[in-house]
Amino acid sequence: MRTIVVDQSGNGDVLTVAEAIAAVPDHAAERTLIMLKNGEYCEKITVPASKTNLCMRGESRDGAVIVYDDSVSKLKPNGEKMTTYETATFTVRANDFYAENLTFANSASRLERAGQAVALEAAGDRAIFRNVAILGHQDTLYTPGNGRQLYDRCYIEGTVDFVFGSATAVFKECELHNLNRHNGYVTAASTGIDQPYGYVLLQCRLTSSTTAETVSLGRPWKPYGSTIFVNTWMDRHIRPAGWDNWRDPSKEITSRYAEYGSTGPGAEQADRVGWAKVLTEQSASTLSVSRVLAGEDGWNPEEISLPTE
Repeated sequence: MRTIVVDQSGNGDVLTVAEAIAAVPDHAAERTLIMLKNGEYCEKITVPASKTNLCMRGESRDGAVIVYDDSVSKLKPNGEKMTTYETATFTVRANDFYAENLTFANSASRLERAGQAVALEAAGDRAIFRNVAILGHQDTLYTPGNGRQLYDRCYIEGTVDFVFGSATAVFKECELHNLNRHNGYVTAASTGIDQPYGYVLLQCRLTSSTTAETVSLGRPWKPYGSTIFVNTWMDRHIRPAGWDNWRDPSKEITSRYAEYGSTGPGAEQADRVGWAKVLTEQSASTLSVSRVLAGEDGWNPEEISLPTE
């Protein structure tokens, strides 16, 4: 495995993340590892589709930070405002991307009125994020396309629709934290009709710094949006109804929302909406990382790890 060290102090191979990604071979069959020394890297980055099998490891999760401040309130050179899909700090288009022990952040999200400001856009297939922090406000993590993704022991924060998109993604033992804002939504899935799974959250924690009963578990961005919480602890910020139909009653028929084994102050099922399901133990037991993400090639991200130094 080839290694490229990024160090702002000049003691590595390159000074910037952009330089390191440019040095990665195109369409590589073997992995390249980018080692990111602690520091705040103020860069807007795209990993193009040609940079397959790219790995990134930070020196520490909270110390190695890639951050930028684009948002829909920011003007482009032509005077037009950015769209949500142009705001990402870090965009991954390549397949087989792996990241661990670092932070992706959008600092525009620290401003209450900045609007949509994506920290991470993950668009490739077979992506793995381990012990990664994804920090934003509105629309923090965007998962377009129909690829497969694993978020393992990650920390994700935001306010409205801060996990959104159409990919099949498993969040295992993650913390999803709602920042201080009323009328929030954790997820906004746009799962395709032919996808068996959308977002599956396993043994996660939903925490908050906002007030009680102001946040929904999810709302369907597109009609067949799918989100399932399994054995997840939920704080008191979760609304008793649990789910929202995005002002469209027809989505109550098509969306695929479910829970099993929810615990905590926000987990009470008595007042949940009638169009969301409570899974049986048998159904919930089938929702493993390997089952949800296997696809036609039998991919199992739990069998994949980076060598330790």
